[in-house]
Amino acid sequence: MKNKQCSKVDASLAIYLFRNKSKQTSVKVLSLVLILGLCFTILYPILSLVPVVFSSVEDLGNPNVIWIPQEFSTVSFKMATRLVMPQGIMSMLKSVLYAAFIMVLQVFFSAMVGYSLARVKFWGRGVVFGMVILVFLLPRQSLLLAQYISFVHFDVLGIMDLFTAAGEINLINNPIVLVLLAVFGFGVNQSLFIFLFSQFFKNIPKELEEASLIDGCGFYKTYFRIMLPNAIPIISTVGILSFVWNYGDTYYTNYFNPNGEYMSTLLSSTFVSANKEFILNALTNWYDVPVTSDMAFDAVKQAGVLIFLIPLLIVYLIGQRRLVENMENSGLVG
Repeated sequence: MKNKQCSKVDASLAIYLFRNKSKQTSVKVLSLVLILGLCFTILYPILSLVPVVFSSVEDLGNPNVIWIPQEFSTVSFKMATRLVMPQGIMSMLKSVLYAAFIMVLQVFFSAMVGYSLARVKFWGRGVVFGMVILVFLLPRQSLLLAQYISFVHFDVLGIMDLFTAAGEINLINNPIVLVLLAVFGFGVNQSLFIFLFSQFFKNIPKELEEASLIDGCGFYKTYFRIMLPNAIPIISTVGILSFVWNYGDTYYTNYFNPNGEYMSTLLSSTFVSANKEFILNALTNWYDVPVTSDMAFDAVKQAGVLIFLIPLLIVYLIGQRRLVENMENSGLVG
């Protein structure tokens, strides 16, 4: 009798374990399929460039070429490099250094403003914070005219009268404009960065500040020695976002420094319809391509996009794990 009961218990336990294992396996398989599907959806635009960019110009439009080029060629890359990087690697290096410099300014000033709004009690703090949110919600185009006029007739409380006869200077088409925008909190999505820093500093325990004051630290020493080291997660997150957005920005660079040699502006201004004939003729003359078409123009354009993405891919590969972890720890997602 006992043996029969034990066998029934063993059978029930085996069935339970089988069902539980089957359920876990099904969930893992479905999750894997979903992740692979999402990855393919995200990577498909880049993967679809491979047979176009690395095919010879004569094979473009060939219905037999789907994913693997019949004849490997780098002509599109060579042409795109000459157009988008007229100074060679220095063109890319200048764009990277510009984005990195603006990133440092945005992180430095956004952190100070965010800390002040989060931890310093002053009259009108709510109004200032509301204005930060308002600037983030307003379209950039609504502020463009006022900003443009301010930089065309740049003057600070009449101080320019001491240095120039006209009493004002025109800063348009000068890279100092982009620096001033970052310093005064109007850089690319900088109001969002101020908001992120403010929310992060609000969650830091006040006991840290109290302990630092007891140890003899003043306001500034507390900020630089205590708060900033604890804000490494949000600093790295904002730094990555700032670099990516400033590197790919064409709005502020086109309006305030149109003659600047930024890869983003070169890419957007080079591959326009008006330059199609010039690019196709140059492709024929420079690389002895016998026949060109609109698909050749698209191939060179897509090669230029891939060249432009190289620094962003490097930044992503280096910082993607830290970015995801910091966003989770900062409460920005979930």
